[in-house]
Amino acid sequence: MLSASARPVIEATLPLVGSRIGSITPLFYSKLFAAHPELLNGTFSRANQRNGAQQQALAGSIATFATHLVEHPDTLPETMLSRIAHKHASLGITEEQYQVVYQFLFEAIAEDLAEVITPEIAQAWTEVYWLMAHALIKLEKGLYERRLNDVMWSPWTLAERTQLGPDTVRLTFTPADATAVTPGEPGGYLSVRTAVADGLLQARQYTLSGDAASVTHRTITVKRDADGEVSPQLHDALAVGDTVELSNPYGDIVLEETDRPLVLATAGIGSTPSASILHALADSGSEREVLVLHADQSPESWSLREQMLADLARLPKASLQLWYENPGDDAAALPGFMDLSAVRIPQDASVLLCGPTPFMKAARSAAIEQGVSAERVHYEIFGPDVWLASA
Repeated sequence: MLSASARPVIEATLPLVGSRIGSITPLFYSKLFAAHPELLNGTFSRANQRNGAQQQALAGSIATFATHLVEHPDTLPETMLSRIAHKHASLGITEEQYQVVYQFLFEAIAEDLAEVITPEIAQAWTEVYWLMAHALIKLEKGLYERRLNDVMWSPWTLAERTQLGPDTVRLTFTPADATAVTPGEPGGYLSVRTAVADGLLQARQYTLSGDAASVTHRTITVKRDADGEVSPQLHDALAVGDTVELSNPYGDIVLEETDRPLVLATAGIGSTPSASILHALADSGSEREVLVLHADQSPESWSLREQMLADLARLPKASLQLWYENPGDDAAALPGFMDLSAVRIPQDASVLLCGPTPFMKAARSAAIEQGVSAERVHYEIFGPDVWLASA
């Protein structure tokens, strides 16, 4: 992978670059958006720029990729690359944009490391960048080729909206034109692009929480983010009959075709991928062993409760354990936060986690401690993957 000349340079400079990447990435984004402000109109999330999540995720991915090249020179970090490629495809990232990113990223590196950078260091890190970029370009081309159409965004009309709680709404869209519809996969997501309060286009990813494979409609479940821009718009301004733009469906954490036991461990709105997977299993008459573990504030705050309970009832080998901070009259639920030490997880199970990052980290550790192979513990994270940056 890395050339013979680049590998010792990366190995020697990785601690330095790793310690400075957190300051390099904000500088990169400031340069990028100063030269290309149009990228904030429908591609990059303005909210994730403000809160620093995107900078942190980019820093984590670069450091993780470079470290992998040094420690495992004959392979690539495929799981990380797949996650990034699906997210990029859902936003319409193009091959040409990688050259733009390279220009401003390396301007930022040269400026931040001006006192130590040499031509040899610059060349070695250029090699790292293009190894990662070319791997992503290849994956994204493959994802684009799976579409049944050649458009990034197509118009969809809101056909139905159902309030599931004070801060959660289910939205069902139907096609607004004749664009061929690409079926989704259970657990997958799509991007919604809409104008926000000041007219700027913003895109966010939402799980297909109903029948993911449907070509007649798309259903998503949206929890209001008080600090967000898109979810308040979908809650407060989007009415039945209005039209928004949707991407084709993507997502690397989807239902596997296997008979292996499945554990779905979620918290809060993280139940949306589980709901889609359960629905697909129930519709197929699956006899797979499924263990659903969910934590929430209360029975009323579990947004997809009715859908998931109905689908669980159709699965002969499915079981459920709940944790509520405020259980109310639900005698079957355990009080407080999820504790996997009290749950027997089959060692040959596939485990899917979704929820706040601290929850997923604790659940992953608990599953591995019970003997589940780390490669079979998967997680879905909403927004930039800051887990990589803090690992």
